[in-house]
Parts: sequence; structure tokens; C-alpha cells
Amino acid sequence: MNVFLKLKYYLLVVVMVLTSCNNKKTDTTKTDFCSKLQRNDSLSLSKALAEFTPIMQDKTGVYVLEDGSGSMVARAWLTEYAEKTIDIQYFIFSTDNVGLIACDYLIKAADRGVQVRILVDDIMIEADAQDILTFNSHPNISVKIYNPGVNLGKNIFQKTGKFAINFKAANQRMHNKTFIVDDKVVITGGRNIADEYFDYDHEYNFRDRDILLIGKETKTVKTSFETFWNSALSIDVTNVIKDIPENILEENRFDNLHEYACNPENFWPQVRTRIENLPETFNTIKNSGDLVWLDQVRFISDLPGKNDGKNGLSGGGISTTALINLVKNAKSSIDIQTPYLITSKTSRALFKAAVNRGVNIRILTNSLSSTDNVEAFSGYQSSRKDLLKTGVRIFEFKPDAEERKKIMTGELQATLEYAPIFGLHAKSMVIDGKTTVIGTFNLDPRSANLNTECIVVVESKKISEGVLKGMNIEFKPENSWETTLDFNPDSEVSNYKRLKTWTRKVIPNSIL
Repeated sequence: MNVFLKLKYYLLVVVMVLTSCNNKKTDTTKTDFCSKLQRNDSLSLSKALAEFTPIMQDKTGVYVLEDGSGSMVARAWLTEYAEKTIDIQYFIFSTDNVGLIACDYLIKAADRGVQVRILVDDIMIEADAQDILTFNSHPNISVKIYNPGVNLGKNIFQKTGKFAINFKAANQRMHNKTFIVDDKVVITGGRNIADEYFDYDHEYNFRDRDILLIGKETKTVKTSFETFWNSALSIDVTNVIKDIPENILEENRFDNLHEYACNPENFWPQVRTRIENLPETFNTIKNSGDLVWLDQVRFISDLPGKNDGKNGLSGGGISTTALINLVKNAKSSIDIQTPYLITSKTSRALFKAAVNRGVNIRILTNSLSSTDNVEAFSGYQSSRKDLLKTGVRIFEFKPDAEERKKIMTGELQATLEYAPIFGLHAKSMVIDGKTTVIGTFNLDPRSANLNTECIVVVESKKISEGVLKGMNIEFKPENSWETTLDFNPDSEVSNYKRLKTWTRKVIPNSIL
């Protein structure tokens, strides 16, 4: 994601939901909706995992979360039945309905004694200071801000000042997305917390992918989180916002949030039904036949601050090096999904070398019709022909891809009389049909050199076959256009969007 230029996206810290809820109109006879929703106290995460206790020490359970609704409910279940800790890194945590449900669950988990830690990047937070501090005021919730100084609590002159003084440091953002529960289960991948990542937005939705891990490799994810949490770049929110409001400790400060999140009138009935059926969620995953226990699973994350800066805006990182080595060692095929595809001479040379030794490479990215980021598409557009000349096949996602009818949440399709735009956000790779990569890494200079990223590398033919099955469907003509040296689908959009994209070519690719 282009965090520096992508103004369309609003990056909101989780606590901004308090503003939304406090602004809701209420009357003196409001119904206590929350009293009608009962948690199943006989369930817990440790009980659900009891049968796996021996195998969790030496192996990692892997389950790919393809559809948005399933991924949403998996997070809700884990939050509902967490017993000790929830550690979160997210890039977008929105105040729409999915975000409100998520926040309600987090606060209720904290009320039960679960220790919740949330680390968010500072670049485009648009939350009121009181709301952030109110959320942080819960005795079991801690909020930290990564690399502050460009947004939160700053005016426009202070924001631009850091970019002027230290452009590289200001651009180094945390793009990691990890959700860790009781140090036993992890969800990581491409999804942020907002309607459009779980197929519930009315205008634009993403085709995305997450991966759930249980057992051994979750320890590596937890170590990475601790590294970020304890980094000098991660600052307690009370040290970022100096003026502490007097009323953040009111006893009923979360009541409006709870009532809004419990009120069925504020959500599609099907969403609430899925939440009410939470007790069966984990059993469904365990009994699906798609939870695979493996020896070879690696979680790889960049370190806070990424590279040492000796090479300016280049220099790579741990995740970049890992992906380069995977491409270098590919023998027969590389299949890639990436929403933003901006290549350099170095990356094109890497792909060309692979093609020359007989590796078939296919890449699916967004078309101009499906993209949410014209700045990134402009960078891709400028080097598209050079990439095609390496022998790589490029496919561009259709905004009305037929596959959306199977992947997108059925409730949305049944409710609306029109089809929202369907864009690609999955960041995945399958190598030689046996190695799968799922993570946060976009194939662009920002992911390679500036943002911290994380990926999961899975050595499993079964997992690869499952992911590749979905990819192969999306490569088909009903879901994507194949772009060649003689054809591209840019003309499928309005003249205005093409002009808008053209004007972005003045932006250096190194910051896209």
C-alpha cells in the first residue's frame, strides 16, 4: 500500500470507534441489546486446542483464510475465547461496521482480564486525542504508536517538517499485520480491519488472503511482535499525546460502543447470525480437512526501521532478501498475486534470469479498472512493457471478476442491486507448486526498501495446491485480462481516471 500518497485510504486507530459511537443518537428508553447476546462460558481457546497440545510443540498447524467472512469470524472467535493475551499490529483499523464489532470484542476481552496490546503506525491516523487516550485508559489495554512525528498530535507544518528534515525516516512505516492470541494462534496476511477487506463494503471490496497458524511457529511471530513493541520507534500513546483530557476515566465511557455493536439494526442480520454462531467456528476449521500440520513453516519479518539507510531509499530488508532467494531457487514455476506491481531494473533482471533458466512466471495484479491506487498503477504502467520483455506473463484483475460471486460475502450480493468493484489485495506466491508465500509484501519499492513487512513461507504441496487452485481460476479470462506488448485494458476506464493516473508519473517510483 502507498502510505505516503494514497489519500483515499483513511488509516484510523482502533479507538476512533468511540467517536463514532458517541455521535450516535440515543434516546432515554434505549434497549439493552448487549444483554441479549450471551457468551458461551464453557468454551475457551485452551479447551479448543487441547487435542493438539502434543503436536503443537514440534509442528505448526496451517489453515488458509481465503474468504473475507470466514477470516472475520475467525478473528472474532479468537477474541471471544482468548484467555490471557491479544497482541495486534494493524495498518488500517477502520470505524465501519466490521471495525466496530472488532473493537467491541477487544474491549470485552479486556474486561474479562485479557491483556490487549495494540501497535499502530502513525502515518495517517485521523483520530481524536481523547478517543485514543480513552481506549488506552482501560487497565488491560495498551496502545503504542510506531514512528510518530508525522501525524498524531501534529499540525500541518509539523507534519511536513519531518519529511523535509529526514525524508527517509518519515517514510519508514510499519506495514506488518499480525494478530496473536494467547501465544498459541496467529492470523497474518493481507487483510486490514475494515469492511472492504471482508467483503462488506457497498462500493469497493478486496480479494485478499490470510493465513492462520497454530503451534510452533507462533513463537517466532510473538518474538517479532515483542521486537516491535520494545523498539525505540514504538512510543506509548501517552508520550505522543501530552494533553490528557480529564474525563477519559468515566465509568461508562465504553457503553455507547457496546450498545452500538450489539444493536442488530446497525448490521446486516447475517453478520450478527455469524457472530452468534461463533462457538462452532473453530470446530469448523478443525474438521475441514484443510488444517495441515507441518514441519516446514517460516515466519519472516523485517526489523523496526528496516534497512540502515546507507543506500538512501533503497537497501532492502530481511523479507526482501528472503523473497529474492526464493525466486533465485525456483526451478519450474512462480505464480504471484500482488495488488501493486512496480518493478526496478534489479527486480526485472531477477525475473529475466529465472525465465531464462526455464521458469514460467505469471503475475496477477490490479488493472486500472480495479485498482484503488492510481499512484501505484502509474508506476506499474511506466515499467509494464519492460517487465513483459523479460518473458513474464502479466494478468490484470477485472473489477467485475466472475469469481467475486463465489468469494465475496453472499449477504452483500443478495442485498445490493449492483456489484461493488472487486479489487486485488492478496500478496501471495506459489513456487514450483510446493512452496507458498502469504504475507503483507507488495512487489513495489516501498515494500522492498521502506515499509517493514512480514511473510509466511509454507513448504507443503497440499497448501500450495489449494492456493494455486484459486489463483488459476483468477487467471482465467472471465476474471482477468492478459496484458501483452500489443494489448492492455487501460481503455476500460474513463478518460478522467486515465488522466489522473498520467499526472502521477511525476512521483518517483522509489516512494510508491
